[in-house]
Amino acid sequence: MGGESTTRTAPHSGGGTSSGPVGSRTGQRLSGLAVALGLVLFLGGFVWAALVYRPYTVPTSSMAPTIGAGSRVLAQRVDGDEVRRGDVVVFKDETWVSGSAVVKRVVAVGGDTVACCTEGKLTVNGKEIDEPYLPAGSLAEIKGFPTVTVPEGRLFLLGDERQGSLDSTAHLTDAAGGTVARSAVTARVDAVVWPWDGMLGRPTGFEELGALSQPGPLRTILWMVVGGAVLVLGGGAYGPIAQRAARRGARTRPEPAGAR
Repeated sequence: MGGESTTRTAPHSGGGTSSGPVGSRTGQRLSGLAVALGLVLFLGGFVWAALVYRPYTVPTSSMAPTIGAGSRVLAQRVDGDEVRRGDVVVFKDETWVSGSAVVKRVVAVGGDTVACCTEGKLTVNGKEIDEPYLPAGSLAEIKGFPTVTVPEGRLFLLGDERQGSLDSTAHLTDAAGGTVARSAVTARVDAVVWPWDGMLGRPTGFEELGALSQPGPLRTILWMVVGGAVLVLGGGAYGPIAQRAARRGARTRPEPAGAR
């Protein structure tokens, strides 16, 4: 009787049924939770980006070296009232280019007096502006650029490639004196994504004239997408890894004494 009882209970003590081939129940639940959370972050990041950002292609070199010809940028949808000095914006003005979006840098806003140049530097309200984003070794000097006082509700915009950009200086004889209405702005460029140059630098040279725009949520969105992908891949890999570990453990586990 004693030997028969031992034979019946041996499979329960040596079979390891509590851990199963794909790991413990707790591990499976955590794996499923990681996958679910990862999908929410991954898909949520793309949905958020689609709602907040729009892609644009910049066809010319007028914003070089900040944005090269043919580069693809991501621009945050903003209202014109949110635009600050130093922002690189997307706008449409029929007197500039009919039906096409234009990308330029805002250097002065309504009420500002802008002129060029003092010791090769742009001046806004009498302050010389440090512009490290200009082409290396170049000066901000533009021939025939008189002092301009920007009307309220309008913007004065320049390309970073000052010598070849068709910007406000090319439209000084227009009725608006080269300025563009704030309402014409549709987006603010946050990053160059193709070829990948990353987020645009902060235009700190304008900081003494007033608050700069805050960066958009692009960094947060990127972290969401990357973090979500890691969670999905990690959670999905748990089952196969646990299964392999269980098989390896079964091969190396010593046979219980008395088992046949």
